[in-house]
Amino acid sequence: MTRYKTRPGVEGNGRLTAFVAVLLLLTLFLVGLTVPIAQQNTRLHVLLGTIVIPVVFVKSASVTWRMIRYYMGAADYRRKGPPFIILRLLGPVLVILTFILLFSGVGLIVWAPHAWYPQLSLIHKASFVLWFLTMVIHVLGHLQETAQHGFLDLVGRTRRQVAGASARLWVSMTSLAAGGVGATLLLPYVHNGFYGGN
Repeated sequence: MTRYKTRPGVEGNGRLTAFVAVLLLLTLFLVGLTVPIAQQNTRLHVLLGTIVIPVVFVKSASVTWRMIRYYMGAADYRRKGPPFIILRLLGPVLVILTFILLFSGVGLIVWAPHAWYPQLSLIHKASFVLWFLTMVIHVLGHLQETAQHGFLDLVGRTRRQVAGASARLWVSMTSLAAGGVGATLLLPYVHNGFYGGN
């Protein structure tokens, strides 16, 4: 009978954060490919951008949990230590920029009055530039950790080392599926050229 070596805790949190980071890197890369053609193919841009939203929530929740546990003095989290100071400072900035970027895009589609399109479109584009610069630093700062932990729950030998692998994968993939459902519900409101306010 296979026995787990450790309980989920800090290691499980690290694995969840890293795997969701991998999902985000892949999906955000695809979204990035649509940026130059967002005006001509708005539906594809919105589809991929909406899929990302629940995954961002899971990543934010996982990182926030680590932060809370660390500052509350949990022994395992204190032993692991915090990220480098520059990454700690950029973390909240990245979260804010991410939500501004995503929800300004959604706002252009589902609730913004037509007169607000130019301002909201400007916010969406400006936040993308700031988000991209911040994201590059964030990704490079966490690249090694993500590469080391991102796939451990997918491999039989390493997934058995920490309890909760199935639950972590279920949460991650469910967030991706939820994004797909949200995108499907949103697409009827989207037309190519929509971001131009036409």
